[in-house]
Amino acid sequence: MSHNKPERRHGRGAVFMEFLGSMNLAITLLVAIAIASIIGTVLQQNEPYNNYVIKFGPFWFEVFKALGLYDIYGAVWFLFLLGFLLVTTSVCVYRYTPSLLRDMNHFRTDAQEKSLRAFKHHSRWEPEGDVGRMPELAQRFLTGRGYRVRVKTTDDHTMVAAMKGSSSRLGYLFAHVGIVVICLGGLIDGNVPLKWADYTGRIVPETRDIPVSQIPEHSILSEDNAAFRGSVQIPEGGRAGVVFLGMRDGYLVQPLPFRIELEDFRIEHYESGMPKSFESDLVIHDEELDQPLRQTIAVNHPLIYKGYAIYQSSFADGGSLMKMRAWSLDEPGREPLQIEGRVNQSVRINTPRGGYRLELDDFKLFNIFPNEEEGATKKFRNFGPSVVFRLRDSSGQAIEFMNYMSPVQIEGRYFFMSGMRSAVSEPYRYIHIPVGSDGTVKRFMRLRELAMDPERMQGAVEQQMGLLERTDFDPALARQVSDNIVAVVSLFVRQGLDAVFEQVQANFKEEAQQQGAMESYINVIRGVLGGIYIDVLAEEGIKIDQDVTEQDAQFFEDAMTALSLTGPYGSPVLLQLDSFEHVQASGLQITRSPGKDIVYLGCVMLMVGVFFMLYLHHRRVWLRISADGKLLFAGSGHRNRADFSGEFEELERGLRALSAAPGPDDDRAA
Repeated sequence: MSHNKPERRHGRGAVFMEFLGSMNLAITLLVAIAIASIIGTVLQQNEPYNNYVIKFGPFWFEVFKALGLYDIYGAVWFLFLLGFLLVTTSVCVYRYTPSLLRDMNHFRTDAQEKSLRAFKHHSRWEPEGDVGRMPELAQRFLTGRGYRVRVKTTDDHTMVAAMKGSSSRLGYLFAHVGIVVICLGGLIDGNVPLKWADYTGRIVPETRDIPVSQIPEHSILSEDNAAFRGSVQIPEGGRAGVVFLGMRDGYLVQPLPFRIELEDFRIEHYESGMPKSFESDLVIHDEELDQPLRQTIAVNHPLIYKGYAIYQSSFADGGSLMKMRAWSLDEPGREPLQIEGRVNQSVRINTPRGGYRLELDDFKLFNIFPNEEEGATKKFRNFGPSVVFRLRDSSGQAIEFMNYMSPVQIEGRYFFMSGMRSAVSEPYRYIHIPVGSDGTVKRFMRLRELAMDPERMQGAVEQQMGLLERTDFDPALARQVSDNIVAVVSLFVRQGLDAVFEQVQANFKEEAQQQGAMESYINVIRGVLGGIYIDVLAEEGIKIDQDVTEQDAQFFEDAMTALSLTGPYGSPVLLQLDSFEHVQASGLQITRSPGKDIVYLGCVMLMVGVFFMLYLHHRRVWLRISADGKLLFAGSGHRNRADFSGEFEELERGLRALSAAPGPDDDRAA
């Protein structure tokens, strides 16, 4: 029993080693890593989780999150695959390298005659002359054709064994060692210690948007961190001495041993508005430098300093100053508020609905869209600057807006455009505010102001009904009808056309009645607001019977459409961008990857190995000279057997010629 246990342990170990060194296991691991790498290439890595929720939805977001697809190259299972492949390939190298080296120098001079005759390429003949010098002549002949030769003489025969291209076996060794080196470099750059620190809780990603000075120590990495890949945005004129590493739904802070300053950022666009090129003028400030290091970087042209690679990766707004006017939609007669704020900051504003926080999210200097105007000579048109902001109420609910600074021409008319949406996954819903004759929104706001004035509304309704001229109309009934019209028009102005339709649906059950009521309501609304619009034109000094133009008439139609949408607009104010001071920011990706050079070395070794395996062909030939003077020539080639057939025939002809005329001129024959 004690005798059997060691044998069983040895057997299990051998089976396990054979499993680790099996080709099937290595191929499986390589395929799994290749698939993961493809996913990591197609799917943008290390983006904020909100981006993935918007892209995939809540269900698939959780599935992909559980699989670690948002950070594949740093996922535990991917690093495990790399480590497992490193182990299995190392086992292959350990197991097969000795036999490969032995095979490269083993000439097999003890090959049996029966084995040589079994080769596909073999030939036998019996020369007429003496073959005593044939081993020497054959050795010189084969050596002259690039073969390494060994000669062995026994009692009954002499064997001349030769081989060529044995270094092709080194290809397998180089290829396997190259894979080991690549995996080793990948594990180094995969920052296994960082993953372990995260797993054990020694580091905790920060999820709050707070200044770097307030970030706790457990979210700040050591400056000596061996490998990382992070990003940072620097505004023009600003400096940064840290880089942010995305991890799950938060980030870690990686200090740098130097500071980076952005002197200037430049960008060029194609006609379509897509970025053509962008570059940053950087300054490196380091105590070890006598003078700051200045260099311009662009896409695919990084700055390498102290083993840190600084790449140009993106661009954004760097805190442009926005000067805006806020027109009250609840009290249109009030003077607009003057507001100043910078992008990525917030401003408190007070409105009749309470306090709001204005969060300035982004600023775009250009907004290029396909030109869909009839007869347009250009494919694209620029809508000009725009600002993206959120209005957040006291309960925390926010609506996002995108307002254009300059009027946009649509079908020959000009509008101030403002888009809104309740969630980033929704498209913008735009309201088009018509531009008055003075190029502003004052005419529209004045129309809305008078339409929200109860006295002016009552007067316009009475004028529309002609109550003052009719004496046979019951005053009580007239007052009730007047009040109903005022209520409907006020509902339209304050809450929009949808609110009017909801009221019709509540009062009339049949569809035909609803349709008739809506037509009547719309006619009444148009009539009342048309009378108010006449008053607005009169205030501007326009004589109704003489000076009203087609543009003035069209303005009223556009204003009716805009009024029907200001109710569900969702904001107590209409913000207009008056001016700005543009500041850009450069998005930099900073990496430290000591394993990169190791991976490059592994790739070179892998390519050398593949070259050896594909272009160096291992060939062996044997010439057996029997004691009775009979010759047996045989050979084998591991690759390109068709080419070896031609080579074998050529060698055979040469050897036959040598054996046919032995004598003093053999050297010349050779």
